Amino acid sequence: MKFILSSLSLLKSLQALGGVIGSNNTLPILDDFLFSLTDGKLTITASDLETTMMITMEPEMQEGNGEVTIPARLLLDIMKTFPDIPVTIDVNNETLMVELKAGEGNYKLSGHKSDEFPQIPVLDDPTEMDMPAEVLANGFEKTIFATGIDELRPAMSGVLIELSDDYMTMVATDAHKLVRYRRMDIKSEQHASFILPKKPINQLKNILSGKLETKVKLSFNQKNASFSFENIKLVCRLIEGKYPNYEAVIPATNPNKLSIDRLSLLNSIRRVAIFSNKATHQVRFKITGQELMLSAEDLDYYNEAKERLSCSFEGDDMEIGFNSRFFQEMLNNMDTDTIQLEMSAPNRAGIMVPIANENADEDILMLIMPVMLNQ
Repeated sequence: MKFILSSLSLLKSLQALGGVIGSNNTLPILDDFLFSLTDGKLTITASDLETTMMITMEPEMQEGNGEVTIPARLLLDIMKTFPDIPVTIDVNNETLMVELKAGEGNYKLSGHKSDEFPQIPVLDDPTEMDMPAEVLANGFEKTIFATGIDELRPAMSGVLIELSDDYMTMVATDAHKLVRYRRMDIKSEQHASFILPKKPINQLKNILSGKLETKVKLSFNQKNASFSFENIKLVCRLIEGKYPNYEAVIPATNPNKLSIDRLSLLNSIRRVAIFSNKATHQVRFKITGQELMLSAEDLDYYNEAKERLSCSFEGDDMEIGFNSRFFQEMLNNMDTDTIQLEMSAPNRAGIMVPIANENADEDILMLIMPVMLNQ
């Protein structure tokens, strides 16, 4: 088989697929891209057994049909060096020798048989729905930072997606922080929920961020989920297990409400946190009247920092401690100029919500557990 493609379009496709290939694959064939040429269509596939992604392209010229797997790292390395020129790939179907011609260069590499490459999962009796790419990209962006890494609780290492006839909800938590992202404009007649792993979410987030006007076809059953858009399809295995009851940990009544400029608070925490204890990263919030005092100290090194900020506050004066790293992550993933921090007591979780969100269909709630204050 033989085909010609633009080096730039081929490189972009290979780079998008490269994120699927694992660094320590159990099967050598998983270090390869699968090239399949059929009836004028070229499909390139990458897989790590859990996640499979394929991109379909139309070559400028093609002869014959066939399949071969090509070492991914070698192919990516050579493709990165070319300017935007036509590249001819000629594969001997019997010896599987791959000859690559670009400009004045001629390069040969050994391909491998495709029969060991994993089969693409076929979803039996799936639930299907269309969704704007922008919704998925925003939801993944807002939630993935809050996922856990505890191998003993695999359900918390992914993002829970719940569909109902009222809205769609995405949830992520690592037991220290939690994000609930809700879209009122996405409804499903069938109530369903599944847990997506982190790797396919990262793949989709990166690709969809440049295709926000696209429609994504989502299909899923008990074991797998599939995302199809334009010339791309990603199929992944879902995380098995029951997701924790996240609604139970969100405090219902929070009488103390602090409203403050998001960037001012973020920059102050960044500065003050430099002086915090390196184990706890604790920053103390002391709220009196319409004033917020941020402070941090590291008693081991006699480091200390304090900053005063103006704020709007309703409730009783209080002191509460938070992990500065988690707090910064949450502020970085809010888009509005002003945020509201709702609290009930120094030992109860704080709730962060945006104020005056421009998107009326978007409902974001972030929860952060407090750090016990050193008296």
